[in-house]
Amino acid sequence: MFSKTQPADLAVFGGAPVFDTIRSISNLVQPDVEQFLGYSKIFHAAGQYTDHGAVEHELERRLAQFHGVEHCVSFAGGFWGLVLSMKCLALPGKTEVVMPSLTYRRLADIVAWAGLTPHFCEVDPVTLSITAEKAALCINENTALILGVHPIVNCCDIEGLEALSAQTGIPLLFDAVESVYESYRGRKIGSCGRAECFSMQSSKLFNAFEGGYVTTNDGALAARLRDMRHFGLKDDGSLDPIGIDAKQNEIHAAMALAALDDVDDQVVRNRARYYAYKRLIPTVPNMRLVEFDESERCGYKNIVVELLDGWPVKRERVLAMLHAEHMLSRPYYYPALHQKRTEYAMVFGDLSATERLAERFLMLPCGHFVSEADIEAIVALLRFIHTHADAINERFPL
Repeated sequence: MFSKTQPADLAVFGGAPVFDTIRSISNLVQPDVEQFLGYSKIFHAAGQYTDHGAVEHELERRLAQFHGVEHCVSFAGGFWGLVLSMKCLALPGKTEVVMPSLTYRRLADIVAWAGLTPHFCEVDPVTLSITAEKAALCINENTALILGVHPIVNCCDIEGLEALSAQTGIPLLFDAVESVYESYRGRKIGSCGRAECFSMQSSKLFNAFEGGYVTTNDGALAARLRDMRHFGLKDDGSLDPIGIDAKQNEIHAAMALAALDDVDDQVVRNRARYYAYKRLIPTVPNMRLVEFDESERCGYKNIVVELLDGWPVKRERVLAMLHAEHMLSRPYYYPALHQKRTEYAMVFGDLSATERLAERFLMLPCGHFVSEADIEAIVALLRFIHTHADAINERFPL
């Protein structure tokens, strides 16, 4: 599939692209359509398309079972699961949320939507994630919440953060949107901290078109979240001080159930793609695959590589070349959140390690529409870029 012999053959310089259609970094799994239609017939027969119908109830039951928790509360999007969980858990009278800066580009915005202030901590340079040691340096008299965010590959320091939360009395919430299938020291993700938040957007392991959910063993928290997502209406007719229409509808729940039926097979397919990268990336000098910890459960959903010190082409140029070849690569969480201009306040100190790490990593195409043959072509292009680095650099404008 890869047949380029000289830099002029690169699509960015006018050559034909390797792929006719985009190869994405998103999961974009398509569960069996008959499964999806079967679940859809349930709400169609009942004549109930929203407001907590039978399909949504079944999805919440099965997700609670999947994560080994007592409660699952679904939402129209993972955004509202996070916002409302923060509103419930933040200590009264406090405003700061300790969180990493090397993470999802809108996570600080979500904190601001909850009326809170991001307080950014450094991340561990090996795991690329928040640790108890780094978080503890940011805790002060105004800390309302600790937000433990799992990185795209593997998990963050769960036990350390839980110990820090217990020691300080500051609630701990996990953003686990990238770790739905994972385990940590044999423990399923979903039962950690006070609650964990997940996404079911199409790029995630469970594709509900759009949606999200929160898992918890705290019955009072789950009950309040259910009230808040339904305009704040309580069973007795009174109103929660905070309410919004954030219900998940039945057709999205049907799609999520079809994806849940397929998840184990999906992980097998993801693992095959990951192993193709694991076999081939070592053939590219000065590039390292960020490996999954296979002593734990892994979803193998995303592929992240590091450009090491000897890599000879600027990352921005690599991205331009990949995109021209219809390989939709992305920098890993760049820029760091503290480097963005915002309309809300942020708190942070020296984040030089985060800034350095934000310059080094790439996400490569993976997911439902990427084959092992595609991966061979993607890695061949990366080898080609390294081999012809000098000539490529000369052709790029300053």
